[in-house]
Amino acid sequence: MKDVHRLERTPVPPGKDTVYAAWERFARGEDHVRGVRPEVAISWHRCREQYRVDPHLTAAPVAAVQIDHTLEHDVVFTELGGLAVSLAQKVDNLSAIVTVTDGAGRILAAWGDQVTLARAADSNLAPRFCWSECAAGTNGMGTALEVHRPMLIRGAEHWCQAFHNWVCAGIAVRDVVTRDPIAVLNISCWRTQLPETTGAWLSDAVAATQRMLRRRARDSGVELVAAYTQAKGHFGAALAAVDTAGKVVIADDTASVLMGVPASTPAVDPTVRWNPRLPDLIGIARFAGKQAAHNPDWVGSTQIFTHLAEEPTSISIRPVFLSGHLVGSLIAFGASGGEQPPEAEEPAHPRVPPRRLVAVREDRMVLLRLSEVCFAESDGNDVWLATDEGRLRAAAPGLDKLDGELAGAGFLRVHRRYVVNLSRVREIERGFKGELSLVMDGRTNEMVPVSRRNAPAVRRALDI
Repeated sequence: MKDVHRLERTPVPPGKDTVYAAWERFARGEDHVRGVRPEVAISWHRCREQYRVDPHLTAAPVAAVQIDHTLEHDVVFTELGGLAVSLAQKVDNLSAIVTVTDGAGRILAAWGDQVTLARAADSNLAPRFCWSECAAGTNGMGTALEVHRPMLIRGAEHWCQAFHNWVCAGIAVRDVVTRDPIAVLNISCWRTQLPETTGAWLSDAVAATQRMLRRRARDSGVELVAAYTQAKGHFGAALAAVDTAGKVVIADDTASVLMGVPASTPAVDPTVRWNPRLPDLIGIARFAGKQAAHNPDWVGSTQIFTHLAEEPTSISIRPVFLSGHLVGSLIAFGASGGEQPPEAEEPAHPRVPPRRLVAVREDRMVLLRLSEVCFAESDGNDVWLATDEGRLRAAAPGLDKLDGELAGAGFLRVHRRYVVNLSRVREIERGFKGELSLVMDGRTNEMVPVSRRNAPAVRRALDI
């Protein structure tokens, strides 16, 4: 609730000429964005460098036809539709429309007066068109999908010039467990400022929907504990129950040691579930979810490095459902049998590493050359960069995402919390039991630990 109300208190940006001048320079390829809010400047950078959106695009593209979503998402869309009708009545005299999009930025429905709806349709601000950032640049709907807070985009803050006459505010509804976006509720005005009550309207709508999702998530935790309890006597192996994000709901004594979580301690509420010290488990949980969604009888198996073992351990994965909805999986250690996840395939068009990394210092965006970054460290949802300019917060959330972006650019994941620039490693220290630490070539010569699992890759990369 607190985050949503921040929308109302967002400071009014500098004059249109200031923002528009910054937009012109940035669209031409310059990096000077003084006078623009950091969240907008970071969005512009994604649009230009990552998504390559044409700033002179005149209309949003047609949405993709086939995108998977669950019945749970259909419930959210329907609830937001009812709330959108109510909001449309409140903004009836503001030349405004209210839209609901899915988690991919596809507009599902729009409400408003006929004149504004017709004007919006000229830019494809209408059902069946896509307004994600990668499709239509910076906008209220698409940018709300990228960030974990409400977004207000005004005039020239839009990446595409054709949308500069619009002011829009969007708030994403997110899955309580995975934090993936499900939908966005958005209000767009034509050449008109949104009323001060916009934040409260959107806040109420999102809060009601999120409460429903939290109740469902808690029920899913109860179901996972019940499935674990029922299966415990049938498995001759260590057993744990994890949700669809790979977080642990409950684990027995042996599994708790392997995963680095408390033993036999149910974590039904999604906000208090245990984060296992097994990075691969997130990918396994998501893979299991995709397979089970198409085949409820699916059972999988693979190997995973656990918290203590030097060699990978076999595990089996069995999906758990509640009212036909996948809520997680039972993980049995030392067991096998079932379909194995395929090996990762090389993409047809390999990702090009970014030329710069985007960081934030107070209210400014900082563009860093890769050589200026010593290492990245995760701290909860935030990632901090140790750089030649000091410690800066990375604009992109999540170390996994940053690790993927820097693949092939001379950076290496050496620990679940660290990604290092290999060219900035100055010394290597060996501990009493053979563990490795990297002394980095930075301001303070900080030391970065190397996990046992990542040690072989580090030795190969540094030729030691």
